[in-house]
Amino acid sequence: MPWDLDENLPIYLQLTDELEKKIINGTYPPGSRLPAVRELAAEAGVNPNTMQRALTQMENSGLIYTQRTSGRFLTDDREKIERLRRDAARQRIEKFLRDMRELGIEKKEVCTMIDALKEEEA
Repeated sequence: MPWDLDENLPIYLQLTDELEKKIINGTYPPGSRLPAVRELAAEAGVNPNTMQRALTQMENSGLIYTQRTSGRFLTDDREKIERLRRDAARQRIEKFLRDMRELGIEKKEVCTMIDALKEEEA
């Protein structure tokens, strides 16, 4: 099933984001071999050249590396992956807080609402 991509944003950046999510959630464990470009492109429903661009960006950041005859692999640097996870979480939290401010809800009220939800779940 093709990935849910937004036509209004650069596709290769969205592919990078989706692949990073798969790394963060453990779909691709540290040191694991990534599927081939064509396989990933088919899964995402995009042109292989677009997927190649996303993978090149990830390689430039040191998140993945290429072994000439074996393919692409995810770094086994767990600290780098943990930083990626924290950065992704922070970006989403910051966006959430901006969205709440647009609704007129300040941080303190957001915290109160989150605490109430946690109580309901307990």
